[in-house]
Amino acid sequence: MAAEDTAKKPALTLPDDALIILPVRHTVLFPGMVLPLTVGRQRSIAAAQEAMRSERPIGVIQQRDAGTDAPGPDDLHTVGTIATILRYVTSPEGTHHVICQGQRRFSAVEYLEGYPFLVARIRPIEIAEPDTKEIEARVLHLKRQAVEALELLPQVPAELGGAIEVTASASALADLIASFMDIDPAEKQQLLETLDVRERLEKVSRLLAHRIEVLKLTQEISQQTKESMDQRQREFLLREQMKTIQKELGETDAKAAEVEELAKAIADAKMPKEVEEQAQRELSRLERMPEGAGEHSMIRSYLDWLIALPWSVLSEESIDIERARKVLDEDHYGLEKVKRRILEYLAVRKLNPQGKSPILCFVGPPGVGKTSLGQSIARATGRKFVRVSLGGVHDEAEIRGHRRTYIGALPGNVVQGIRKAGTRNPVFMLDEMDKLGMGFHGDPSAALLEVLDPEQNSTFRDNYLAVPFDLSRVMFIGTANMLDTIPGPLRDRMEIIDIPGYTEEEKLQIARRYLVRRQLEANGLKPEQCEITDEALRTIIGDYTREAGVRNLEREIGRVFRHVAMRVAEGATDKIRIDAGDLHAILGAKRFESEVAQRTSIPGVATGLAWTPVGGDILFIEASRVPGKGNLILTGQLGDVMKESAQAALSLVKNRARSFGLEPEIFERSDIHVHVPAGAIPKDGPSAGVAMFIALVSLLTGRTVHEDVAMTGEISLRGLVLPVGGIKEKVLAAMRAGIKTVLLPARNQKDLEDVPAAAREKLKFVWIDKVDEAIANAIGEIGSAPRVRPPERRGERPSAPPYQA
Repeated sequence: MAAEDTAKKPALTLPDDALIILPVRHTVLFPGMVLPLTVGRQRSIAAAQEAMRSERPIGVIQQRDAGTDAPGPDDLHTVGTIATILRYVTSPEGTHHVICQGQRRFSAVEYLEGYPFLVARIRPIEIAEPDTKEIEARVLHLKRQAVEALELLPQVPAELGGAIEVTASASALADLIASFMDIDPAEKQQLLETLDVRERLEKVSRLLAHRIEVLKLTQEISQQTKESMDQRQREFLLREQMKTIQKELGETDAKAAEVEELAKAIADAKMPKEVEEQAQRELSRLERMPEGAGEHSMIRSYLDWLIALPWSVLSEESIDIERARKVLDEDHYGLEKVKRRILEYLAVRKLNPQGKSPILCFVGPPGVGKTSLGQSIARATGRKFVRVSLGGVHDEAEIRGHRRTYIGALPGNVVQGIRKAGTRNPVFMLDEMDKLGMGFHGDPSAALLEVLDPEQNSTFRDNYLAVPFDLSRVMFIGTANMLDTIPGPLRDRMEIIDIPGYTEEEKLQIARRYLVRRQLEANGLKPEQCEITDEALRTIIGDYTREAGVRNLEREIGRVFRHVAMRVAEGATDKIRIDAGDLHAILGAKRFESEVAQRTSIPGVATGLAWTPVGGDILFIEASRVPGKGNLILTGQLGDVMKESAQAALSLVKNRARSFGLEPEIFERSDIHVHVPAGAIPKDGPSAGVAMFIALVSLLTGRTVHEDVAMTGEISLRGLVLPVGGIKEKVLAAMRAGIKTVLLPARNQKDLEDVPAAAREKLKFVWIDKVDEAIANAIGEIGSAPRVRPPERRGERPSAPPYQA
């Protein structure tokens, strides 16, 4: 600054205890320290120039908020440092620099108005330095810490260490070390405001100890990095020398090129550290091994598998709930429970992207869309889809892979599926889980326990890879027709979602929306060449197929369209309309008809409901009485539980014989034969107890069971009706068979929620607690029935046929 410019301005008059204040950002000036400051704000420039012109000291105070451009008294800390301006410099670019030297601490008491810059009345702060052994010890300790820190820092001025050693004042030593420490300005301000010397020494020592630890770690990391770089440079030089030697010897460098290519592929695969170290070890072995060695191809195949796996590849998920709902509705009709669970998963995934994927298991009859649901989930989430069929798998190595010591060893189906998907977060479908086998090679279902456990599968270890692979981002979906054959621990790891069979109306909608279009394309037909009416589809559903799913329905529709395709290909017609009356000529006679009325038209036959792995079905219980000695004959390939149900039903009938109008002696001279048709099919379970009881009552009382009534439930010897399972499947089977009324245990009322609404509207449900209610609804009141006489003794002529079928 020019002297003549300074002289032109008259000096301002300030009170004796007032001081010009210079606010600074991110800076703390300690007493005794020399610090350059850059002055940029107009008020600060005016304050510095006035202090320089009047040769006054200036008060340096740090702002509380560095973002405030025009700080007021409330924006500044209370404690600052009185400083002398040693030099004022203006650079050619127009910036102003002030070199200040701190003198002593002060406290701002009151800010004065009427000045072009901040002026405050101040109170100088005197620092009392106690001369105690504790202070002396702390000073020595702090000096040793400072020397240790300086040794860890690069390019430290020698004068700094000397200044620390010669500083005798404890307060000055603390200020000196605090001034040069790399700490936050807020922490420096706290040290400036700490007036007690002992407390300030303790704070500086604590901060300096932390910085020393950071410097040590930094130095250690730098040393490790340098050693790693040195090792790599050494390996590079050795490889270059080896290439030169091989070239001089005339050896081919094809192997070197192969090794270099594999090394680059390993680096590009972005494997986890443990896996990459394993790959580098195997690559080193491959490099040293002759190509003719038997293990050469084994190591090469192993490296190819490691490189091909998607260690760091994740499919980008586009989670749009509305779009996902639209996709699921486009691909599948009905299945609201399943769709809601999938949308819930997507919603949770959107809110918590790092959460664990659930393990879902779809259980239901064949042909209800379990496998295609997995494809829809993949399309709705934007993921890749991969499917592995577990039907007939009886070797644990199919899941975990073979060890590399075996010739022709490969990873298991899980790792192979991940490689096929090319991403670490596909939708992975494990199909037919209930058909896993077990052989002398181990239990594959036990190997799946780790795969399907979200707490363990992040470190899944395939026997072939022998390194962990993270499966936690994979969405596993299992399918099964029945749960009984899936081991309990494996079933416990999955969330079971039941998929029931379809009603007639649902089958019609599925056929109209999906099956017809698919079969038209499969048979080369266009919609304008063939039309099939809803009545024709209903006839196919009711008279030519009887199943829980729609697989056979699609086959029959395909047969119809193949007939149309032949007519069109012959040129006989351009368009054919298929109605219900045309099906007999194409598909032949009806395969199914309602046989309930025919089979229950005589006493002794009741219609039961059964659960099977392919859906529900109706079951006819037939009872007959023949001369004998009171034996119970059971046929139809019944299991032990079902045989016991028949025995319990007969005991209950005997106990109530008089209430049914029967003479007890009738049981002593008759054999009761209970038969369940379809004798080639094994049957078991307690749920036919009510039907067996009603069949026996119908036989012995001579009354027929209502033709439109079917029943299920277990009975006790006290006449109670106990709950059973498979209500949903049994109700759908009753509806398909034309049943109007279904007798169900009263304690199964909670299961009615799972029954489709169409079945609930079409059927009448009667909830029974006791067998008397079953009799009343299936046969009618029998209290006034005529007594059935026991068969006559030998030699007597019967007045009427003694036995009724």
